[in-house]
Amino acid sequence: MQKFLTIISAINDESKVLILYHLLRYKELCVCDLQKLLNMGQSRLLRHLKILKDAGFLYVKRKGTWAYYGINDELLKLHLDLFENIKNLELKNAIKKNENIITQICP
Repeated sequence: MQKFLTIISAINDESKVLILYHLLRYKELCVCDLQKLLNMGQSRLLRHLKILKDAGFLYVKRKGTWAYYGINDELLKLHLDLFENIKNLELKNAIKKNENIITQICP
């Protein structure tokens, strides 16, 4: 029961759903790219990423000073079901129109 509640509560706001949406789309992103895509401050973004990681959605890979996040390989059926729902959401209005914001500033 606790695992279920942790997973469900991890996606309780639009920002976390958008983070997952972008990671599903791009596979792996550094924190700086997520900041640009979401127009979000680093401390707020890192709080959201920690919650999603603790709930089993994400992994983090460090390369020097850079942190890259992606979708965890070891997912429960609940995670997969939630991802399917996120993919089917109409998020076009909630996403920045110019997604060409992803640049190669991160190594």
